[in-house]
Amino acid sequence: MRWNVIVLVGGVEVLRIHFTGDDLARVRIAAGPDPLWELLISLNRLRRRDAGVLLGPWLRASLPRVPSATRLLTALAPPTGYSADFLTPPGEGGVAERMEALRAAPLRHVLRDLREFARQNTTRRLPSWSRELAEGGPEGIGRVADAAQVSFDALLAPFWERIRAQVGQDRSRRSAVLAEGGVGAVLRTLHPSARWDHPVLRLDFPVDQDLHLRGRGLLLQPSFFSRYAPTTLADPTLPPVLVHPIEHDVHWAAPEARTTDGRALAALLGPTRAALLTALADGIATTGQLARRAGTTPSNASRHITALREAALVSSLRHRNATLHTVTELGLALLEGGGPRPGP
Repeated sequence: MRWNVIVLVGGVEVLRIHFTGDDLARVRIAAGPDPLWELLISLNRLRRRDAGVLLGPWLRASLPRVPSATRLLTALAPPTGYSADFLTPPGEGGVAERMEALRAAPLRHVLRDLREFARQNTTRRLPSWSRELAEGGPEGIGRVADAAQVSFDALLAPFWERIRAQVGQDRSRRSAVLAEGGVGAVLRTLHPSARWDHPVLRLDFPVDQDLHLRGRGLLLQPSFFSRYAPTTLADPTLPPVLVHPIEHDVHWAAPEARTTDGRALAALLGPTRAALLTALADGIATTGQLARRAGTTPSNASRHITALREAALVSSLRHRNATLHTVTELGLALLEGGGPRPGP
């Protein structure tokens, strides 16, 4: 797998996913969040203190209880560059099933990933305990799986039901898009950088990469902690998966605060601008995406976004054929008081 920092960084490369007719018929949306993907991506959020208003409640609760065992995972999954694919083995399932899949990672995959890690991350040294992995004894991969379980229990388990609910809502929205507009509509709306030109899906990516599906289909894996560009496995021979950000309810951690605080923010900014600013707390979005979330037209959204930008609450940047908007630090500070829920 490969991590990215932010989609707006200059010099972004492209991931090209090549579909056949069979692949389009085999596109699936995962039934729920993947515990291993969420764990590794959340560790990147922790290391960079990358939360803002959206993940702030989780970050504040999790930082004091980060177990030392997470070092075993972060050593093989740095915040940028190549991360070992075997940490997120193919498949779906709940926490127990995914932890067992990690524990059962084939030795040949582990060795391949360790060699690839050393080749691509020349400035990072593999830890000394990685020899246990290379030797193939059960204590090697078992130690990594134990670290994943301990880290999950400490950092994600207290929030897991809410994370599942958020991913479930996103899946429902995308399933509706699939029913109304087909696979192409789903692919076009996965991310602001998504460009669907049959039979190729193009997405911003940290490296230039082609993924030929060759009839295997594609698993779309919604991710709660993913906030920027989608990611995938580095090894093209593994079952294809694309991990992509979801659309969050900004008040996912404290829904009971929405009514009172939402009225206050709407009274300050006006209901449309408050809804647009709240929608932007989810990350980066285009004008069209914000209009849909706020329940207004693109032209009306554009006018209100201009006003928010002039008030230093929003920043905008032209990126290829779209304008991408982000909330500023001042906007995040204002949102700490709450806001209305974006429309579906």
